[in-house]
Amino acid sequence: MPEYPTALGAASKDTITLLGHDLANDVMGEVSFGELAFWLATQRRPTPGETRVFEAVLAALADHGYTPTAIISRLTHLSAPDSVQGALAAGLLAGGSRFLGVTEDCGRFLHDVLAAQEQLPTDDAGWDALALETVRAQREAKRFVPGLGHHVHKDGDPRTPRLMAIAAEEGVTGPHLALFAAIGRVHPEVLGKTLPLNGAGVCGAALADLGLPLELLRAFALLARTAGLIGQLAEELRHPVANDIFLSVDLNNRPVDPDPYVPESF
Repeated sequence: MPEYPTALGAASKDTITLLGHDLANDVMGEVSFGELAFWLATQRRPTPGETRVFEAVLAALADHGYTPTAIISRLTHLSAPDSVQGALAAGLLAGGSRFLGVTEDCGRFLHDVLAAQEQLPTDDAGWDALALETVRAQREAKRFVPGLGHHVHKDGDPRTPRLMAIAAEEGVTGPHLALFAAIGRVHPEVLGKTLPLNGAGVCGAALADLGLPLELLRAFALLARTAGLIGQLAEELRHPVANDIFLSVDLNNRPVDPDPYVPESF
């Protein structure tokens, strides 16, 4: 018989174990959901400080108003009110390079820069020099710096200094956050303007500093946004707006001639 070993959950007639612990007696009511999510992903129990930073990230990414992820969840629920899983899935599927995906993009970007260094800086001057080199390279390559800029918080994303402060308080500020902070300090010298370090980016830096798998950084953003989407759907049940959004488009569309630039064989 084939075997499929797992260090996660297992069940027998009388017991359920999770991560090698009795689920009912050792986990339920004893471990927070954020701590458990971290533990499941890393196979190690986080320290209280790591848990605080991780849960701060989840809070930071849970909801950001009427973003496409929220709107599409509400509209999907309007179309299929019998499928709450469909509404949640629709919102999660909308998490990509423009919304939520920046968390992964920033974490990976910072990691790649750091991995290319023979020795990491030891003071702010060193981090600033590395950041200048990094931003200049992106500018010359005509590429954006992930995590830099926000369409709403143009004068500063309030989540960024708060998460950096929490990481510092808990002693878990690492090289990813250090480089990200330095990018915030030096980029005006290269770009000629000041852009905010956005919340999704600082979350990616913090998650990378916690040692979480880079391949899962977007997954943690989606975990956070799941709670936000549940809130959006709960509010939709109390105060529906999806039908108004639909009608605002349906009643205001304007028929036009076929696009002359689209080939007939398209």
